[in-house]
Amino acid sequence: MELKKNPKANVGRNSSLFFAVGLNVMLLLTYIGLEHKTYDKEAVKVDLLMLEDQYDEDIPITVIDVLPPPPPPQQQVVSEVITIVEDVDDVEETVIQSTEIGQDDIIDDREVGIEEVEVEEVEEDVEVPFALIEKVPQFPGCTGNNAELRACFERKIQEHLQKHFRYPPAAAELNIDGKVFVFFLIDKTGRVTKVKSRGPDRLLETEAERIINLLPKMEPGKQRDMNVGVPYSIPINFKLELN
Repeated sequence: MELKKNPKANVGRNSSLFFAVGLNVMLLLTYIGLEHKTYDKEAVKVDLLMLEDQYDEDIPITVIDVLPPPPPPQQQVVSEVITIVEDVDDVEETVIQSTEIGQDDIIDDREVGIEEVEVEEVEEDVEVPFALIEKVPQFPGCTGNNAELRACFERKIQEHLQKHFRYPPAAAELNIDGKVFVFFLIDKTGRVTKVKSRGPDRLLETEAERIINLLPKMEPGKQRDMNVGVPYSIPINFKLELN
């Protein structure tokens, strides 16, 4: 038995191609449908403006009544009246005499007494440094010329410091030590005055001033045979000896 169907009319031979094309068309339509955007349309109202005839409105002119300023006050006119008074009493004129002496004036001869004026001499406190004094202050027990007196003075000062030196107990407990510089003045009477000190602690300064105030009275220094004050300074070293 022979087949009646035309072999060229095979419908299923391109089915895969048609499926692929259809699938792509559906994907494209789906993509367009998802990506499509819609916007809300606002209602727009259109009004028609009808312009009628414009009427010119006449604005009335307002007149403001302004009162005129008041007139200026009248100035009072003062009339000057001159009255003539006759002289009744005679007025004596006062003549002022000059007190200056002229060439023709005669000077009275008279004695002028001059009282004696007492002039009080004020003694000035002159101070001469120890290194420049002509004659240094003489410490008790020192003799000789100026150089010997200077050396003896310095030796006696050192002996005095060693004799009266005493370490402050409070400073020893607190381990306070250091060097104290003492300044004093041997005045024109030979006494030690104006004692000042400068050191690391007030305890040491007080002890140094106490030692200097114990110095004896000396013969004052002299400059041109006149007693003068002599300033002097000396260091006192406070040092703790650790056993």
